[in-house]
Amino acid sequence: MSGQPTFPTSPAALNGVRVIEMGQLIAGPFAGKTLGEFGAEVIKIESPGTGDPLRNWRLMKDGTSVWWQVQSRNKRSVALDLRSVEGQDIARKLIAEADVLIENFRPGTLEGWGMSYEQLFELNPGLVMLRISGYGQTGPYRDLPGFGAIGEAMGGLRYLTGEPGRVPVRCGISIGDTLAALHGVIGVLTALYHRDANGGKGQVIDVALHEAVFNVMESLIPEYSALGVVREAAGSALPGIAPSNAYRCTDGYVLIAGNGDSIFKRLMATIGRSDLASDPALANNAGRVARVEELDRAIEAWTGRRSAEDVLTALIEARVPAGKIYTARDIVEDPHYRARDMILRQATRDGYEVDVPGIVPKLMGTPGSVRTSAPKLGDDTDGVLREIGISETRIAELRDKGAIA
Repeated sequence: MSGQPTFPTSPAALNGVRVIEMGQLIAGPFAGKTLGEFGAEVIKIESPGTGDPLRNWRLMKDGTSVWWQVQSRNKRSVALDLRSVEGQDIARKLIAEADVLIENFRPGTLEGWGMSYEQLFELNPGLVMLRISGYGQTGPYRDLPGFGAIGEAMGGLRYLTGEPGRVPVRCGISIGDTLAALHGVIGVLTALYHRDANGGKGQVIDVALHEAVFNVMESLIPEYSALGVVREAAGSALPGIAPSNAYRCTDGYVLIAGNGDSIFKRLMATIGRSDLASDPALANNAGRVARVEELDRAIEAWTGRRSAEDVLTALIEARVPAGKIYTARDIVEDPHYRARDMILRQATRDGYEVDVPGIVPKLMGTPGSVRTSAPKLGDDTDGVLREIGISETRIAELRDKGAIA
């Protein structure tokens, strides 16, 4: 049945945590999704009439994006016009009873609606406020518009993607938004722990898209600082670690990571190159990096005469890390994904069922769950307003004015 759990619920780690989500599209809503999967009550505020634009992004089924079914599960939808005085008053009432507020508007938007953190803190001193934006709440770029792709560029990631000497490319998903959301969730959980365990107050978590990307850029800056080296794009290879690359087979590619000292020897034995396995100059990573092109040629001379399945069978037997490059079909058909509940069958409120990603991370004692399917716009407006003491007569008046839907 629409809106019912897709599998039995379990004790929820975040049971009792109330989240107001004002974000839209990817970064803010992904943070809300993650908190909701572990038991938080997530009330999503959307604009009447249009709702979150993600409802209409990418591929649609029965008038709604199938992406929406993942991003907004476990949430309640309240259609509220935040540009109206009445809508702002209702938002403040909701926030006054919340533990967490998530927003990813351009800095200054909430302040213009009379909902600065200082004003909200007076209503709710324990409020944890997650603010995700392109460049953060401070600094010379704070007022510039920013999307995940811009954060990926400024954070250093986009420069490294693609083949050497060619135009940088996307990684294929909005990774900047998702990294910002995950950093935001870390901040929210840390702030809630401080508030509840240490007797602290609420606080603001300020996440900039480019900083979330920059935080995962490994040795990028130390290499430049200590050695003056600007890391460049390297295609499918792993710069400075060898051999590790994608290698052509007769029917596609496989990724092979033969860069451990003992792994390298097993890999070379498997491909029939005992001469390279026993070469003392290749006994460590530095020596292999110096001859990476030679090693890649030797490996691909072997893989290029075999199917991907044959290559993987041989490397698995030799205990060499290797893997197929998966498509969506490969993921859905893979028994390991199924065995770990990483493909779930989820009901939608449009009357059909769809496969969706499972929940990460996996907690043994208080695992996450899908309790309800993604809501239609305004599904929960009346129920949520009644919970904060607004009468049926007033709800009707607000609907007539267009403040709610």
